[in-house]
Amino acid sequence: MFFKDWTKYNSFELVMITLGCSIYAFSLDLVSIPSGLADGGLSGITLIIRHFFHINLGISTLFLNIPLILIGLRYLGKRMMAYTIYGTICLSLFLIIWSQQALIQPLPLRNDLLLSSLVAGVLSGLGIGLVFRYNGTTGGSDIIARVGQRSFGFSSGKGILIIDYVVLGLSLSYLDLYHIAYSLIVSFVLSKVIDMVQEGPNRAKVLFIVSDKSQKISQLIDVSLNRGLTYLQAEGGYQHDQKQVIYLVVQPREIPQLKQLIKAIDERAFVTVLDAHEVIGEGFSYQRKRYHVNWQHSKE
Repeated sequence: MFFKDWTKYNSFELVMITLGCSIYAFSLDLVSIPSGLADGGLSGITLIIRHFFHINLGISTLFLNIPLILIGLRYLGKRMMAYTIYGTICLSLFLIIWSQQALIQPLPLRNDLLLSSLVAGVLSGLGIGLVFRYNGTTGGSDIIARVGQRSFGFSSGKGILIIDYVVLGLSLSYLDLYHIAYSLIVSFVLSKVIDMVQEGPNRAKVLFIVSDKSQKISQLIDVSLNRGLTYLQAEGGYQHDQKQVIYLVVQPREIPQLKQLIKAIDERAFVTVLDAHEVIGEGFSYQRKRYHVNWQHSKE
């Protein structure tokens, strides 16, 4: 049964999905629509329908999601689709609630389209990002993006960005190029914020350090940064000599100090720095212990 393995964390996920849907609906009803901004994905299509047929966003969102949910059932898990159905209903309800102008007035941003675009992008990205981070979707293009992420490996933010640009092109049927241009800003900011929220705060830098003085560099890293590291055995491609490659993950703010440490030991060291979008483990997702290696027993 679906509820057999239900935990408190699953309930927390539903709370965060609800919060994300609320923020996204708030952005649409009280920022995008009053400012005359288009939206991408299914929400953009519902805005087109609203303009020509005066149908409430919440109602059209609910009905247009039905075929997409059926597609999602084929590619996504039962729990994710249950969360998707929940997210779709939540978004539809919040779109109806936030649209009640007698209760809540739009944010006073309509005279500044650039500010409106930035606020709409950040709020929408935050809302959708929260939903994605906690294993849900709000239906629509979110389902397509999730299927793309599962099947092809590209990020949800990039998938949504592509779909958004297609729908924004269709929005030219009722908006001028001036407003569409600012709507592109919304889509760009939204995609970046989605990826930031979904990946979480545990971003880091990965370093591969190739040096003939790897032991001294390792000792200095341990003493100065209190960072663990791993040795990888490698072979030089030209002389076929054995080398010890240092594999190391650090916080971005530690990079300048680390470069100075390496340069002080070996100016000829070969260093590669890569982005790590998320790191789980000691020193990143939980606090690292304070200990050091006994380097007296280490060989040069």
